[in-house]
Amino acid sequence: MNVLLWHVHGSWTTAFVQGKHRYLIPVNAARDEWGRGRARTYDWPPTVEELPPAAIRDADVAIVQRVEELALVPPGIPIIYVEHNTPRGDVPCTRHPLADRDDVLIVHVTHFNQLFWDCGDTRTTVVEHGIVEPKARWTGELRRLAVVTNEPVRRGRVTGTDLYERFTPVAPLDVFGMGVAGLAGDRIATFEDPPQRAMHAEVARRGAYLHLTRWTSLGLSLIEAMQMGMPVIGLATTEAVEAVPLDAGLLSTDVSLLAEATRWLLDEPDAARRLGDRGRQVALTRYGLDRFLADWDRLLEEETCGSR
Repeated sequence: MNVLLWHVHGSWTTAFVQGKHRYLIPVNAARDEWGRGRARTYDWPPTVEELPPAAIRDADVAIVQRVEELALVPPGIPIIYVEHNTPRGDVPCTRHPLADRDDVLIVHVTHFNQLFWDCGDTRTTVVEHGIVEPKARWTGELRRLAVVTNEPVRRGRVTGTDLYERFTPVAPLDVFGMGVAGLAGDRIATFEDPPQRAMHAEVARRGAYLHLTRWTSLGLSLIEAMQMGMPVIGLATTEAVEAVPLDAGLLSTDVSLLAEATRWLLDEPDAARRLGDRGRQVALTRYGLDRFLADWDRLLEEETCGSR
């Protein structure tokens, strides 16, 4: 079928467009947030077509990821709203902006999101993340720690930026992502928006992966690190406690404990490898691309058939 969606989240979209459909991506001259077109730093198949918004007329379904997109969907096209974000404001009583609507289905990317958003009578479901398995494999030859995040300076406590210096006495931090160039601190290096495949190759050389985001649905970079066989250390918050079982990584809300656990992992490479191997097994099973695409195929078929 023909699926209309805007290029909003590069990593999620990279997995989504690996399916069997034709994907119509709006593009404008500015290639701004409303018309980015095809990705330039991710590998997308030729079934992804970028078109001016006015030329998109034959979509069978629209995948909407921002409220403002609702007004841009041509009339008569079924709408599925993908909620990537955790609620803000009066948690856990935050009302979803599409609460109590009968013309849309909200698809949450984690069970945590579905639990915490108040969607009223709007239909909801969950399609858990799935990712394209990274080609890189963990080697860990560098006694350094990897963090992948976007806008850590602007987002501050949300991304756990204030916690970085709790770990730099253990090992230097290498921070990859968009908007990282403004980070400052001893033993912190930044890598601004590298291509995904190159980033995976570099991250896999670090001794361990740090997931320090306090409030997020579930960072796809955490799943990527696990699928690479990398030992992961992170905050026991939001969906991370489901994604990283006890024998597949080290999670806690005690940052001092996490820092000591990080030192232990770097000093015990055999234990780090066992943890990484188990994490890879878990992540491939739960967040594999085949399961993700099959779930979406079923949902797309149900929604388009129901609309007819």
